[in-house]
Amino acid sequence: MASTSKSSAKKSQKGKGGAANPAKWKSSMPGIPDMYFERVEDIPITKEEVRAILLSKARIHKGAYVLEIGCGSGSITVEAARLVTDDGIVTAIDKDEAAVELTKKNIDRFGIDGYVKVLYGDALTLLKEEEENFSTYSCVIIGGTGGDTAEIIKECSDMLNRGGRIVITTILIETLHAVLDVMDTLPFEDVDITQVTISKSRKTSTGTMMLARNPVTIISATLARDL
Repeated sequence: MASTSKSSAKKSQKGKGGAANPAKWKSSMPGIPDMYFERVEDIPITKEEVRAILLSKARIHKGAYVLEIGCGSGSITVEAARLVTDDGIVTAIDKDEAAVELTKKNIDRFGIDGYVKVLYGDALTLLKEEEENFSTYSCVIIGGTGGDTAEIIKECSDMLNRGGRIVITTILIETLHAVLDVMDTLPFEDVDITQVTISKSRKTSTGTMMLARNPVTIISATLARDL
C-alpha cells in the first residue's frame, strides 16, 4: 500500500526530561502510566485508567492471539503483548502511518518485539483482501476505525474463536448505536456497556481541582460457544 510519511508534521511529546524509562516499571498489572509511552502530537493514546478497564474486559490470557484495530500510540498493543507472552501474539492495525511508526517505537521501548505484528493499512481492506494472512483470535479490540466500525465487527466476528471476547471503545453516540445494531445481528452474548468518565487532579495557585476528560464507552461481549 503506497504511503507518505506524516512523521515530520507531528511533534514529539515526551514531557519534561522525555518519556519515563519502561525498565523501571515492574508491575504486571494493566494500566501502565501514560508517561512511560513515547507520544506524538495528534496521535491518540488510550489513557491509563480507561486502558486498565478495557483490558480487564478483554480477559487476555497467556498464549492468546489478539487482534487490535486502530492501535494509535500503541499503549494497548504494549499492554496486551505483556499479557499474552509465551506463545501468544498481538496483531495491531492502523491506517495512519505515523501511528504505526509510533506503535513500533513503543514496542521497542518495552522490549516486546517478539509478541507483536504491526500492520499499516485500512483495516477493513486488509481483513477482506488478505484474510489468509490473519489467524483466529481469542480476543479482538476495536478502537479508532474512521467510521467502518460496524463492518469491521462483522469481519472480526468470523475470526473470533468460540467463546472469544470482543471489546470496542467509542466516544461518539452514533458509533455506539451502530455497534449495538450490528451486534444484535451476530451471535454475541453477555453484551456489556460501560461508560467511563475520568477526572484527574491538577494543582492550581489556590489548591487542587479535578478536570474531567471526555467519557469513553466500552462495549464488550463474548462470541457464543454454541451456534
